Amino acid sequence: MQRIFSGVQPSGNLHLGNYLGAIRNFARLQNDYDCIYCVVDLHAITVWQDPVELVSNIREVTASFIASGIDPKSNIMFNQSQVAEHARLAWIFNCVARLGWLNRMTQFKEKAGKHREQASVGLYAYPNLMAADILAYKATHVPVGEDQKQHLELTRDIAVKFNNDWGVDFFPVVEPLIFGDATRVMSLRDGKAKMSKSDPSDASRINLDDDADAISKKIRRARTDSEPLPGEPEGLDGRPEAANLVGIFAALSDRKAEDVLADFSGKGFADFKIALSDLAVEKLGPVGAEMKRLVADPAYIDTVLAQGAEKARAVAGPILQEVHEIIGLHSS
Repeated sequence: MQRIFSGVQPSGNLHLGNYLGAIRNFARLQNDYDCIYCVVDLHAITVWQDPVELVSNIREVTASFIASGIDPKSNIMFNQSQVAEHARLAWIFNCVARLGWLNRMTQFKEKAGKHREQASVGLYAYPNLMAADILAYKATHVPVGEDQKQHLELTRDIAVKFNNDWGVDFFPVVEPLIFGDATRVMSLRDGKAKMSKSDPSDASRINLDDDADAISKKIRRARTDSEPLPGEPEGLDGRPEAANLVGIFAALSDRKAEDVLADFSGKGFADFKIALSDLAVEKLGPVGAEMKRLVADPAYIDTVLAQGAEKARAVAGPILQEVHEIIGLHSS
């Protein structure tokens, strides 16, 4: 069976964009692939993290995996820092990847901004660790959003260069799994900005732990325009807020945007927002409630992570040992 690796950073405030763009899809893949799902806490510390909050956020992401339907018994679920093979393979990939490759990474430029010289080396070398995350398990597929496609290309480049440098056919050239419209959920306050936990306005996003009242209020107050809904997706051109809400409705209902518009063509946003609120509460309410229940039982979550790490090491350990043998690192 083909193998999937994917991870979510424990950065707090998981929201609708995280759910539709990644976490929900994880659960849908588990019956067709050998799945490895990771809370990538080593990636999180590329910028400073409050230690207490980081522990809490690791558990929150784990809870979101389980609440969204991922079975920790059938899949490998763990936090990255508990499996040393990630960091060990990342160092080897630091010696395989080229500076020119990393200099082209647009995410580093965006995150470092004008303070590039003050950014951590970890933030710069982040893509090499991401490659190690994937290739430590010889994963064949990775579900990615548009913002991670470039990093996955780097993973492919590293795999090819490693194989060529040592004359082996060892690492697979991983393939992306891209889930279309639902991978980019935009802010409820600005249809041109991606939904983000870093937005100072909580009204800009639907958090996974929001209750029904909060979800309904945020959708009711979401920015729209004064035009009625069109009958075809082309009618949403130049209307980013309207397009975002229609996209959210389509994703939550597992329908195409044109089918949603066929139901609401010519109607105003008052009726549409009521229907969207009801749908969001129906789909997200149980996830949020289960997340809260799980977070209230940290011992259970820690057990899931410990058992998952043990299973992960059993897969990654022999692969790293083979890497050492290929490149000539002596082991007793």
